[in-house]
Amino acid sequence: MFTRRTFVAAVVAALATTTVHAQQGDDAAAVTALKSAPFRVVAPFPPGGPIDVLARIFATGLQAKYGQSAVVENKPGAAGNIGIDIVKRAAGDGHTLLVVPAGNMTINPTLLKDLPYNVEADFLPIGMIAKAPNVIAVNPSVPVKSIADLVTYSKANKGTVSYGSPGVGSGLHLAGELFKQASGADILHVPYKGTTQALNDVLGGQIQVIFANLPTLMPHIKSGKLRALAVTDATRTPLMPDLPTLGETGIKGVEVTSWYGLFAPKATPPAIAAQLARDVTAIMSEPATLDTLTAQALSVSPLRLNDFSQAIRVETATWAKVIKERNITAE
Repeated sequence: MFTRRTFVAAVVAALATTTVHAQQGDDAAAVTALKSAPFRVVAPFPPGGPIDVLARIFATGLQAKYGQSAVVENKPGAAGNIGIDIVKRAAGDGHTLLVVPAGNMTINPTLLKDLPYNVEADFLPIGMIAKAPNVIAVNPSVPVKSIADLVTYSKANKGTVSYGSPGVGSGLHLAGELFKQASGADILHVPYKGTTQALNDVLGGQIQVIFANLPTLMPHIKSGKLRALAVTDATRTPLMPDLPTLGETGIKGVEVTSWYGLFAPKATPPAIAAQLARDVTAIMSEPATLDTLTAQALSVSPLRLNDFSQAIRVETATWAKVIKERNITAE
């Protein structure tokens, strides 16, 4: 039986070697520089969501390690651009950092005109802090129990099956468009002003399908108010090990994960960036942190620095292609 406890133990074991090396590999000069001033971790969205939770976990870890205060500053507004701009303009000394979701860094550069920042020119990706699988789920009244059923049902009921997302151009909207393209499903997109509104309508039966991340949907899946069909990830999630990936159902090329990353101003010296990357690994592999993440259906990611930068480039190119091919424009 794969339980939450065994999942945490497995993650701790997998990260143990990396954590040891991270601690042993600390750069003395970088550590001294980081100990010299307090930290501020900017979360460009309101308190309460995963960005806020992850920012606070990381800030607590920084404070414990460096003996300096580490304050989380929630700076919502302009779809995250207010907080992002604060970090863009900050000194590159490792003391002002940004925790931000994937969409701001891989979708908005293509979707939004006159974006006030350039990801590669203005920021240094430190590491992917955590990620969450996305799920395709349906209202139980819909007579489908698998992805194959959904595709068949949608084709037999053309123009009547709809899926909800948090809005035009969101990662979950684009995941739905990728799914339609790969599967041939006949489902209409209904954009909302956030996941909560989309979730309410699928629970109420106004729409049939929803693309959302697992932390949001899991309580309703467990209660039977939603029926999960698949995860849009490369691997199954240990939190719902019986739920197949889209790839396993025969739908290839749709691997969309919700992730949250740590960024510093571009001018941050390489030694400081490398030290912060080691700090991400150490802080996020603490057993108490893993408990917190697992409880919220989040998991850690090993992507740091160059690997993280490359993942951002690949994802940005993927979304640019989808946005242009599907003629998606911002509302």
